[in-house]
Order: sequence, then structure tokens, then C-alpha cells
Amino acid sequence: MEQVSGLLSWALSRVLWLSGRSERGAARQPRIMEEKALEVYDLIRTIRDPEKPNTLEELEVVTESCVEVKEIHEEDYLVIIRFTPTVPHCSLATLIGLCLRVKLQRCLPFKHKLEIYISEGTHSTEEDINKQINDKERVAAAMENPNLREIVEQCVVEPD
Repeated sequence: MEQVSGLLSWALSRVLWLSGRSERGAARQPRIMEEKALEVYDLIRTIRDPEKPNTLEELEVVTESCVEVKEIHEEDYLVIIRFTPTVPHCSLATLIGLCLRVKLQRCLPFKHKLEIYISEGTHSTEEDINKQINDKERVAAAMENPNLREIVEQCVVEPD
């Protein structure tokens, strides 16, 4: 009986550990989310600004701390980006959000849901822009415009 109890205890602890619900698994979860966030940041930091010859990282439009990753289901993640335009009236904030979305939709190697926002209080029309860059129909319509698509392509192309 003692062997059966010990075996059940071992099996239960193994299942909890594998599912991430044990203390060791719970400690592993934040590390995995941090790794995924760094993976996302590595993809977006090289996006070029539409107006300037700099990357979004160089202009501090995106930083490591602006990326958050949460697990929704097993191997399915919510990626949240909060970017900061260079000025509160930046006319290209929507285009920058579109570039972020396009680059991540193309390049993220894991299943994800994407939410992109302007950092709170950093743009005069942040609510309107947040709605635009998170609306699938508006994003699809924007990418059908050949001029806009060309600008996005130039911004998201990988540096040599």
C-alpha cells in the first residue's frame, strides 16, 4: 500500500511539474514568457522609422519593457506591444503600429494573438490609433493600398 501511495504521489508531482503547476513549473513560466518577449523584441527593434533613417529601437519607440507575453493556452500566447511615438502628435504612429503588426504576423514562430497599443498618455489621438491598428479589416484594407504596402515593406525589411 505504501508503494502505491508513493507511486501515486510521484506521478501526481510529475503531472503537475509537466503542466507548469508545481513550484518548479511555476518558476519556469515567467522565464519562458521573458524569453518569448525577448524573441518578439528582437524582431521589432530593427523595424525602420518611416521618416528617419533610424530603427524603432534607436529612437526608443520600442524597448524591451514595451513587450509583454502571456500564455493563453498551451503553446498559444497573447503578445502585447506598447510603443511610444517620438512626439505626441506623430502623424506616422498608425503606420508604425501597422509595421509592428505586419512584421510580427510574418515572423513570429509561435501561435499568438497580437495586441498593439500606443503607450498611455504619449499621443494626442491614442484611442483612435489603438482602434485602427487592432482592427483586422482596417489593417487588411491598409495593406491593399500599394503605396502604403511599399512603405511598410521598406520599414520591415531585415537589415543586412
